[in-house]
Amino acid sequence: MSEVESLPVQYSDIERASERLENDRVVKRTPIERSTSLGDLVGADVYLKMEHLQWTGSFKTRGAYNKIRQDTDRGIDEFVAASAGNHAQGVALAATECGADSTVVMPENAPQTKIDATRDYGAEVELVGEDFQETMAYAQSLAEESDAEFVHAYDDCDIVAGQGTLGVEMYRDLPEMDTVVVPIGGGGLISGIATAIKHHDPEIRVVGVQAEGAETVHESLDKGVPVTLDDTNTIADGIATGGISELTLRTIEEHVDEVVTVSDGEIAEAILLLLERAKQVVEGAGAASVAAVLSDDLDVEGETVMPLLCGGNLDMTMLQTVLVHALTSRRQTLRLRVRIRDEPGEMARLSRLIADRDANIHDVRHVRAVDALDVGEAHLLFRIETKGAEHAAAVVDTIEDAGYAVDDVSEPS
Repeated sequence: MSEVESLPVQYSDIERASERLENDRVVKRTPIERSTSLGDLVGADVYLKMEHLQWTGSFKTRGAYNKIRQDTDRGIDEFVAASAGNHAQGVALAATECGADSTVVMPENAPQTKIDATRDYGAEVELVGEDFQETMAYAQSLAEESDAEFVHAYDDCDIVAGQGTLGVEMYRDLPEMDTVVVPIGGGGLISGIATAIKHHDPEIRVVGVQAEGAETVHESLDKGVPVTLDDTNTIADGIATGGISELTLRTIEEHVDEVVTVSDGEIAEAILLLLERAKQVVEGAGAASVAAVLSDDLDVEGETVMPLLCGGNLDMTMLQTVLVHALTSRRQTLRLRVRIRDEPGEMARLSRLIADRDANIHDVRHVRAVDALDVGEAHLLFRIETKGAEHAAAVVDTIEDAGYAVDDVSEPS
């Protein structure tokens, strides 16, 4: 028996999952869209797989429905899951569609939009734990204390097979692709997709992407066993599982060609770029694939490449955070501390200097209680909207040329 034949999930499992998922109330076929803007940036032919347009805003319903449909056919009518949000909605919708009850345990810091959506799909939601591992442990104990079936987000063959139906779709969408780029949290998604892709064409490169603050795959591959983080720190909450499983590790070892990591700054920039160029609202996990394509760590020049936009459930508070970070990194938002004589007319003079450079003052704060200031001095803290790095530098030069001491206190680099 070959290594591939010994893997827990085979392509035949994905084929059977595809038959179960022929229910457009639960899962629809999502489109691909060519992005000439991204293609021009990386010198490749880029096609975005728009899975964030799924009914629940992510791919998770594929795996959840594949498992729950089979379990309810065997008489199980109660399910428990742990999720940061997308798996939660998939389980809730799948259970409701199958006439079953579901309880979903989510971290206390889960985005409110995902909490509300999960309840709207019919699940009872409990908020437990500061990170996913704590949430997971509570949910598993809840299932053990009842007759409910636990629906793992990635460590389940039926879940992986269900996610693999997306890989079949991606291949049929664009069989000539050279590279597919897939975000990795627990590894269920990439395991299913890679199994399907490699069955159809072993020459297609499958690349996984992890957020730096939740990276576990490289160390797991080096040690040969799944590695779990004590905590995670990333804006991409959908892939912040903090670990993979033995099931997904074995599949990644066999079928995934390369794994890269991206920073939160790169993810934020990808979210903003997708908003501006592709007109798509995508969450951090969904944008990680585009961040990887744009990074220096992944070479796709001259290729036909398909980044997977796997989730679109972007919380508005997170969107605001992302926009502030990205605009500051681009120098389109500039924060300046200017030392002035604390006397009438200084703020007006500085405002005129900034206006003459066609920059807009978003807000300004007057600070006097600072030890570094001499008597009769003050700081003005400006937040200024500019057209970018060159314009921002011109604004600073203009203020300095007028005789003021200026400090740039913008945070992101």
